Amino acid sequence: MLRQKITPQETATIKKIFHECKNVVIVCHTSPDGDAIGSSLGLYEYLIRKGKNVHVIVPNYFPDFLHWMKDADKIILFERHKSLSYNLINMADLICCLDFNDIKRIDELGTPIGRARCKKLLIDHHLNPDKSKFDLCISYPELSSTSELVFRIIDAIGAKDSITFAAAEDLYAGMATDTGFFSFNSNNPDIFVIISELLRKGIDKDLINRRIQNNYSADRLKLIGYVLYEKLQVFPDIHASLFAIRKEELTQFHYLKGDMEGIVNMPLQIRGHKLSICLREDTEKPLVRVSTRSVDDFPCNELCAQFFNGGGHKNAAGGTLECTMDEAIDIVMKALETWTPILQKEESNS
Repeated sequence: MLRQKITPQETATIKKIFHECKNVVIVCHTSPDGDAIGSSLGLYEYLIRKGKNVHVIVPNYFPDFLHWMKDADKIILFERHKSLSYNLINMADLICCLDFNDIKRIDELGTPIGRARCKKLLIDHHLNPDKSKFDLCISYPELSSTSELVFRIIDAIGAKDSITFAAAEDLYAGMATDTGFFSFNSNNPDIFVIISELLRKGIDKDLINRRIQNNYSADRLKLIGYVLYEKLQVFPDIHASLFAIRKEELTQFHYLKGDMEGIVNMPLQIRGHKLSICLREDTEKPLVRVSTRSVDDFPCNELCAQFFNGGGHKNAAGGTLECTMDEAIDIVMKALETWTPILQKEESNS
C-alpha cells in the first residue's frame, strides 16, 4: 500500500481547486525533460477527463524522444506561439506550474504567468520553492520526480481509478527519466508501489524504456563517441571530469534537441568517480548550459548554485552561464579547485 504524503489540508484544497476550475493552463520549466513533459501530460489527461478545458504550454522545444506521448502534439511552444499563449493564460482560472520551484525557471514565459490574476498551483520536487508566487504550493523535494507527485495527488483525492492508460504511460516515463531509469534517487519502496499501479493500467514499461532510450539518430552515437574520445577531461586526483562542446561541434553532428541527454552520466562509470560536468554552448542563445551529475553525498545543487546560477537535486543539477565557452571553462576550474577538499574526502560506494 502506498504511504500517502499529501496532507489532508492539501488534499481538500486541491479537490476544491480542481472542482471549481474550468480553463486550465499547465506550464513546466525551460528545456523540458521527461519529468516535466510526463507530469504535465499526466495531469492534462486527468483534467481533460474531468471535462476541463486544458492547455499545456512549455517555454521552448522538448526532446524528440518524448514526442511519442499521447497529445504531445498538442503542447504549445511559447517561443513560437506567444500571442496564443498570452490569450490562453489570460483566459485561465487555474495555472498549474509543474517541475520548477521559481518563476525564473520558465524565462520569458514567467512574465504572463506572474501577471495572471487567476489561482496558481505549484506541484514540484525541487528544493526551496518560492511559495510567494502561488496560491497553493505542493512541494516534496524528497520524492523521485514531479510525476510521482502528480500520481500521489490524484491518489490522495481518491481518483486513482480515473488514471488512464495514456496518463500512466506519461507518469511512468517522467519517473523513469528523472531517476536515470531508477538508478538514482529511487530507493523508496513507494516508487515501486506506484510503478505496480501504473503497470495495472496496462502499460508496457519495457516498450516505454525503448521509446526513450533507443530513439536517437546515428549522429547521436557519433556525437557520444566524439565527446568521450576527443572532449572528455578526467581529473583522477579529485574523481571528477569535464567535457565542453561548442555550437559548431554540435552542428557537425546535426544536433537535435535531446541528443546530449544522458551523456553527462557516462563519466560516472569510471571507478571511484564522483562528479561529472558538461558544458554545452546553446545553439539558439548566447549562453553556456551547465549539467552536473554526482554520486553519493556530493551536492551538485550547491555547486551549481554557487558557480553556475542554477540548482536542482543533490546528484543532478544544472545552470547557465552568460559568457564565452573559454570563460565558462575557467569558472568550472575555479569551482573544482574550491570543491577539491570535498571531492578528495568523500568515499564513493559506486
